[in-house]
Amino acid sequence: MPPEAKTMNGLSFSELCCLFCCPPCPGRIASKLAFLPPEVSYELKADEASATKYALVLLEKADWQYTDREKDFFEAFFTRSTRGNRIACLFVRCSTNARFTLLFSHGNAVDLGQMTSFFVSLGKQINCNIFSYDYSGYGMSTGKPSEKNLYADIDAAWHALRTRYGISPENIILYGQSIGTVPTVDLASRYEVGAVILHSPLMSGMRVAFPATKRTWFFDAFPSIDKVPKVTSPVLVIHGTEDEVIDFSHGVTIYEKCPRAVEPLWVEGAGHNDVEMYSQYLERLKQFISVELLN
Repeated sequence: MPPEAKTMNGLSFSELCCLFCCPPCPGRIASKLAFLPPEVSYELKADEASATKYALVLLEKADWQYTDREKDFFEAFFTRSTRGNRIACLFVRCSTNARFTLLFSHGNAVDLGQMTSFFVSLGKQINCNIFSYDYSGYGMSTGKPSEKNLYADIDAAWHALRTRYGISPENIILYGQSIGTVPTVDLASRYEVGAVILHSPLMSGMRVAFPATKRTWFFDAFPSIDKVPKVTSPVLVIHGTEDEVIDFSHGVTIYEKCPRAVEPLWVEGAGHNDVEMYSQYLERLKQFISVELLN
């Protein structure tokens, strides 16, 4: 590699050497390789009638694609993580007769506001309600993005979903996309739930930056590959075969390590950010949620 050649993360070879060797630090790896909080696309305004409810105000960057009527689906609030950060949460009530609620951990470079239209569309089509949250340092959540905060953030979201809405674990589907698969796998390794969906998962940070990596080093970040064998819930893995950010091999290996993996969805020709554009994406989700999980 030429001295000034850049990796997919915009780092030169010398910068990567410095990143991983001077000194190796999981938090530093995580912050350099993973987190790109976008410009905030929404606001949460306090409800004068309630100290715990907030009105979700979408800004232009949210690119809202529906009418004001669909905004009635939203309930927004803050919860607090064990690391002291205030975490923005959003419950999207897409269906009145949904059995399952997705606890959705979104991908990088988006926040809750930018995901709202997708949540409404997805929830309606698969007959699920959706509960999501912003990572520390994303959207209206306080703090800074880090690997430790990522795990604390999903814990806070999990406990909010369980206590505020009284939803049982067997009726919760953990859905993680890209970087969101990291906290999803971590939580799923500790709690049994209705199911787990891993959309474009990564094995670990080192394995993304250095594909030839065969083991998990002590300074590696996001070691999902070592946690998935502990996941006891059914797992659906989804990955595009032409993923230019997280290689397809990550999805395959994660699938092979899951004790209760179901038939995966390998989307031929799909990259990292367009899997949802293929018809088989919704078809596989509907089959998994409405048929396989109910039988």
